[in-house]
Amino acid sequence: MAIHSAPFRELRLEGIRRDFGTLSALKGIDLRIEQGEFIALLGPSGCGKTTALNCLAGLLPITGGRIWLDERRVDTLRPEQRGFGMVFQSYALFPHMSVRRNVGFGLKMRNVPRAEAARRIDEALTMVRLQAQAEKLPGQLSGGQQQRVAIARAIVIEPPLILMDEPLSNLDAKLRLEMRADIRRIHDRLGATTIYVTHDQEEALSLADRIVVMRDGEIRQTGTPEELYARPAHLDVADFMGYRNRLPGRVVNRQGDLVTLDMGEGAVLTGTARDALPGDAVIAVRPDDLSATADAAAPGVPATVQAIEYRGREFHGLAAGPGGLELFFRSEEPVAVGAPVRLAADPRRALVFPEARA
Repeated sequence: MAIHSAPFRELRLEGIRRDFGTLSALKGIDLRIEQGEFIALLGPSGCGKTTALNCLAGLLPITGGRIWLDERRVDTLRPEQRGFGMVFQSYALFPHMSVRRNVGFGLKMRNVPRAEAARRIDEALTMVRLQAQAEKLPGQLSGGQQQRVAIARAIVIEPPLILMDEPLSNLDAKLRLEMRADIRRIHDRLGATTIYVTHDQEEALSLADRIVVMRDGEIRQTGTPEELYARPAHLDVADFMGYRNRLPGRVVNRQGDLVTLDMGEGAVLTGTARDALPGDAVIAVRPDDLSATADAAAPGVPATVQAIEYRGREFHGLAAGPGGLELFFRSEEPVAVGAPVRLAADPRRALVFPEARA
């Protein structure tokens, strides 16, 4: 028996494992998702996020653990019995079928009466703003329009859960921005539950109610976009959330949660630590928060400008720091390539982590 559009209060993943021979792609994933949430699975290639989505969809059997919709176990059901909507990275449209027939394919497979199917197809096409393209073939559409067809096909079956696997990765930057807004608008209008796989932290921040950061088949941190952006729990999470500058050093002073690191060659920087630290640590700073000054006596990190570019209101650059370390920074004033600068950050925007967590 298929679940179809039956509402649910909670989706639970309990100890989900997926092994490929001796390789563990998922190492005991535990996650609770409430009805109506928009969840982003975020992480680099090979971290397990798409594997987790395919296990949810039933496209991959799990090696261990259980998946529940409320008190009903669903990992034992075939994909079509779960009734979930799926949007693939490659669109996966039928090239010989019109937009209308592509959208209605799932309804036909479910033997939905013709009049009801026509009504739901019209509603889905209206929601994705493709009414005028209903009789066209996929090859006559732009990439963004094809992705809208894929979304309409997923939502027309009125699923309890919509799964999206990097749906915007094949689109250009302008289309990605437009489609992000459309995806969130459709989610809010449907009141659906959406799980969205991406490797783009900006995409995750703009779309999700909660972000699940994954690495090496494990969940590293779960939280709201605001929590992960400002308070990543681990250095690898910070790196993925945009803290591109990572400076190793030795703790030389601590006052409360403010920690000062000495990186040698006259480089000293203060940041904020959440945990107890050993003698060696790493300070992580976003490029936008690492600012340059030509004052050689200013506190901070001495560096030499390697490249500089103008981005409207300010300049962004690359500099070589202690030991040739690459550092990305911003400057309100133009600086010349080859010029010496001092790089500094507000201690509240520089995070300090134990070096062992790198």
